[in-house]
Amino acid sequence: MAKRVLTTESGAPVADNQNSATAGVGGPILLQDQHLLEKLARFNRERIPERVVHARGSGAYGYFEVTDDVTGFTRADFLSEVGRRTETFIRFSTVADSLGGADAVRDPRGFALKFYTDEGNYDLVGNNTPVFFIKDPIKFPDFIHSQKRDPFTGRQEPDNVWDFWGNSPEATHQVTWLMGDRGIPASYRHMNGFGSHTYQWTNARGEVFFVKYHFKTNQGVRSLSAEQGAELAGKDANSHQTDLLQAIERGVNPSWTLYVQVMPAAEAADYRFNPFDVTKVWPHGDYPLQRVGRLVLDRNPDNVFAEVEQAAFSPNNFVPGIGPSPDKMLQGRLFAYADAHRYRLGVNHTHLPVNAPKGAPADNYGRDGLMATRNGSRHDKNYEPNSYAGPVQTDAALAAPLAVHGWTGTHEAPAHSKDDDFFQAGELYRLMSEDEKGRLVANIAGGLSQVTRDDVIEKNLAHFHAADADYGKRVEEAVRALRED
Repeated sequence: MAKRVLTTESGAPVADNQNSATAGVGGPILLQDQHLLEKLARFNRERIPERVVHARGSGAYGYFEVTDDVTGFTRADFLSEVGRRTETFIRFSTVADSLGGADAVRDPRGFALKFYTDEGNYDLVGNNTPVFFIKDPIKFPDFIHSQKRDPFTGRQEPDNVWDFWGNSPEATHQVTWLMGDRGIPASYRHMNGFGSHTYQWTNARGEVFFVKYHFKTNQGVRSLSAEQGAELAGKDANSHQTDLLQAIERGVNPSWTLYVQVMPAAEAADYRFNPFDVTKVWPHGDYPLQRVGRLVLDRNPDNVFAEVEQAAFSPNNFVPGIGPSPDKMLQGRLFAYADAHRYRLGVNHTHLPVNAPKGAPADNYGRDGLMATRNGSRHDKNYEPNSYAGPVQTDAALAAPLAVHGWTGTHEAPAHSKDDDFFQAGELYRLMSEDEKGRLVANIAGGLSQVTRDDVIEKNLAHFHAADADYGKRVEEAVRALRED
């Protein structure tokens, strides 16, 4: 039987569905990659009006206060002075389930933060894990399809979940996080947050640094076992929403301390693994945590739909002194998040109060469109350049240009000594106590044993064996025992 050929929407055959085209070895993704852009754009339009991912969420307002001097690393104005406060809005969420799903489930949590700075809105879009399942955005629609409801059975299928993971070895590190003790947070207040991706900071002297964000909860990390999660989800599907709402209403304002890891740009090319690979962490021994400030949540939204469901975050909303890195998943999200909001909420979603800049009102030549509320005064021109009093460019780039690995090449990243998909998953496993290892193995085996295809099971077992011999052996024995019952 002839193999079916994967094609674009116009019917052209797809040469590579695993890697995006980039400008340089490990460099930024090219706009000419029609298949990538079509795939991401089409994926963003698959649900109306619910978010495709991160549909179930909760939000709150608060402030960020700078506690430590970081001006040596970034010229971002809102970080320029110890004691300075910036208004914020945060949206927590689960990833895979729909709007009506339960909160207390095993799933990564979104940790999306909007800073209303005097230089425009800065959006930091992350998760409660420091890594992710995949490293290239061209695989993102397929990944989410594998985690969502099967088109025939109408439910999430272990076969689909584990088949994708088995065919994506880079997922092993995140799977180890997800199936471990922190896979079901007790509440949004009791989990850490991470920017996950690598970002760029530029200081006033033009020096470039790459950074990773870590928000450490000041309430302490608390998580639920699989049994506790199932019980709580059955009793109160809105458990995390209820907890956050009631805590703030009582005046028990949750807070997090922000730390960053800082890598001078010159060290990126020779680091022992790709520092822009979101499936990997930077060991703290190499780049210690440096404190930046404190995030406090102190006000609940007045209307969940208007402020939480219509909140739009995009990682391409930067401010001077902060910019992107060559992280491929980040590069894909720079397009996909904003495009999702333009589709879901309309081209003028930034006019909504929760999304509108506060310290620096928007002033540009965009006009009209559905639900336009900001069209300028009667005498403003709608083109540029013009001879009148319209806004003009600053000629000052937000961040430094991305030229870490040169300008030409293929999708292949430069070789690093630790650039494999299993090393850090094994390191994470070996850090766990015996009790933690036992629960991790039980969680993995509980899902993997439900898979009906032997070859899918074998692919996943091979990943755990590659990460750590004991890890693989224990998962294999646990899966076998459950399947023989």
